[in-house]
Amino acid sequence: MNDAQHSMRRVNGSVDARWKDLLGRVHVDRSAQRMLLLVIVAFALFTALNPSVFLSPINLQNIALASPEVGVLALAMMLAMLTGGIDLSLVSIANLTAITMSTLYTAIATNDPAQAEQMFPVIALVGVVVGVLGGFVNGILVAWVGITPILATLGTMQIYNGIAVAWTGGKTLYGAPSALTAFGQSTVGGVPTLFVVFVVVALVIGLVVKRTPLGLKVTLQGANPTAAHFSGINSSRVLMSTYLVTGLLGGVAGVLFLARNPTASADYGASYVLLVVVIAVLAGTNPNGGFATVLGVVLATLTLQIVQSGFTAVRLSAFEYAIAQGLILVAVMVFDQVRWRGLRRPRRAVAATGS
Repeated sequence: MNDAQHSMRRVNGSVDARWKDLLGRVHVDRSAQRMLLLVIVAFALFTALNPSVFLSPINLQNIALASPEVGVLALAMMLAMLTGGIDLSLVSIANLTAITMSTLYTAIATNDPAQAEQMFPVIALVGVVVGVLGGFVNGILVAWVGITPILATLGTMQIYNGIAVAWTGGKTLYGAPSALTAFGQSTVGGVPTLFVVFVVVALVIGLVVKRTPLGLKVTLQGANPTAAHFSGINSSRVLMSTYLVTGLLGGVAGVLFLARNPTASADYGASYVLLVVVIAVLAGTNPNGGFATVLGVVLATLTLQIVQSGFTAVRLSAFEYAIAQGLILVAVMVFDQVRWRGLRRPRRAVAATGS
C-alpha cells in the first residue's frame, strides 16, 4: 500500500471518528432534552386531568418512593445495553438479594433480636454480595463462554427465579432490620431518602461511564467490538466488569426493595423486566450499544412513574398502562430511527468529500 492510500485511510478514519463523536453527543443531548420535555408534559397533563389527586403530597411522595428501585435497575440495564448486550436477570438478582437478607435477618432474630438489628450492615453486605455473584455468573457466560447476552441472561433469570421459589416455597417472607425499614421511610428535606440514594447512584454511574477508562472501554465495546479488539481492549475483561457492575446494582436494588417494603418474594416486581428495558431505550440508549445517557435514564424513570401514577389518578387500569408503555417505546424507536437516518446523510456526504 502506497503513501497516498495510507493518507486517504487516515483522512477517512478521522472524518468517521469525528462524525461518530458528533452523532453521539447530539444523540445524548437530544435524548436528555426530549426526556425533560416528556417529564414536563406528563406532569402537566395529569395535573390538569385530576389535580386534587395527582398533586396530593401522598401521591408525589409515592412517585419518589417508587422511582429508586426501578431507576437503579434501569441504570444497570443501560450499562448492559451500552456494551451491545442486555441483562434480563436483573429483577431476579434483586429478589434473591432481598430474600437472602430477609432470611438471614429472621434466622438471627429468632435467637437474638438485638444482635440481628446490630448486624444490619453485615446483612446488607451479604445481600449485595449475592447480587455481585449473580452478575459474575452472567459475566462468565457472556464474556468467557461467549453466549449471546439475551440467551445467557434469560437462562440465568430462570435459574435465579427457580432458586428463589425453591428457597421461599413460593411464599412471601416477612422480616427486615428495623434500621433498614426506618431508612426506607425517612426523608431528607421532604424528599424520600431512597430517592436521594437513586440520585447518588446515578451520579456515580455517570462518572464511571464518562470519566473512567472502564466507561470509555464499555462505550467503545458497544460502538464497535471489532475496532475495540484491534485497539487492544480486552473485550472479555470489559464484559465481565460490566456484568459485575450490573449485578452490584441488582443487589443495591434488592436492598431498596426490602427498605421500601419489609417483605421478600420470588415474584416481586415481575413487570420490572419490561419496564427497565423501556426506560433504557426511552432514555436514548442505543440497543445496539455505544450510546447511553444517565440523565436520560433518570428522567425516563420519572416520566414512566408519573404516567403510571397519573393513570391511577384518572382511574385507568394497569392493562391500559401496559399499552401506553408499549406505544411510548415504539414511538420513541420510530422517532430515533428517522432522526438517525437524517443525521447519517451529512456523514456520508462528508466522507465522500474526504475521499
